[in-house]
Amino acid sequence: MTTVTIKDVAARAGVSPKTVSRVINGEDHVRPEIREAVQRVVAELNYRPNAFARSLSSSRSYLLGLFIDDPVSGYAADVQHGALLRCRERSYHLVVEPVELNQPDWKDHVRASIASLRLDGAIVAPPICDSAELIDLFRESGVPHVLIAPSAEPPDSGAVRMDDCGAAREMTDYLIGLGHRHIGLVQGPISHSASARREKGFRAAMEEAGIAVDEDAVLRGDFSFRSGLELGEALLDRADRPSAIFACNDDMALGVLITAMKLGIAVPQSLSVAGFDDSASSRAAWPQITTIRQPKAEMAAAAVDILVDPSFRKKSAGPESRLMLPHALVVRGSTGPA
Repeated sequence: MTTVTIKDVAARAGVSPKTVSRVINGEDHVRPEIREAVQRVVAELNYRPNAFARSLSSSRSYLLGLFIDDPVSGYAADVQHGALLRCRERSYHLVVEPVELNQPDWKDHVRASIASLRLDGAIVAPPICDSAELIDLFRESGVPHVLIAPSAEPPDSGAVRMDDCGAAREMTDYLIGLGHRHIGLVQGPISHSASARREKGFRAAMEEAGIAVDEDAVLRGDFSFRSGLELGEALLDRADRPSAIFACNDDMALGVLITAMKLGIAVPQSLSVAGFDDSASSRAAWPQITTIRQPKAEMAAAAVDILVDPSFRKKSAGPESRLMLPHALVVRGSTGPA
């Protein structure tokens, strides 16, 4: 099979190779109709730029890094998928770099990755997006970076998030609307800033409805399936068990669901279980779990778009690099009337 070159694309589109390069790299100063024509030809010819040649002819590597604490989690899989697809569309490549902040030499590993990979940008996933020391390493190295779901937005960082507080409030309102008044909450870890935002939304909805929160039914998990099992048993193996349990991620919700089955508690007839994230575990369970769809893949894709935007690379982060993406309440079979 003959390899398609940038000259082939330029000839078919009726433009210069330099114009094709500008379109592929997402640069400005290309008329919309020209950009559309080039993109159409690129798709027709299935043109794939040579990454090595591109890096030699410019100061860019066309390589983005995804820095994440747990690369094998369901959350990480969705984030990686979204980033990979968008990198492919933008003719970039993605490398995944695990960061374990509890290891004494984590800074050395990050510095080595930055130095050896010559990254054009970094995507930083939660909860490590809230590490000031990690962000300082990118800042010192001059690597543009976008944070996913951070607790704060440093002035020189891009950020993509969803409304965790509003989403948790919406889920709690939904459970209250089903007639539930005694609602348990399985929180996430303190280290994850989303945990506090989701608890805030839960408490706001309960307060607005005039329902007192049973503090003994608010327990701290760690976003793992095992913590859902353990805390589910603590909540359900008691005389005054809640009629509904809202777990702040789907893995913990699945643990609560399995515990209910083990104890012979019918879901949703005798107990409603709700989660958060719309991960694969929520859809694999039976009954499937009512949850909040978090736009994980979309946030990662948006982070790629911000990083490859020439204007973001040339100046400090502005409003166009601070995005709030929508969530959705997904009602399934794990919830029902009190």
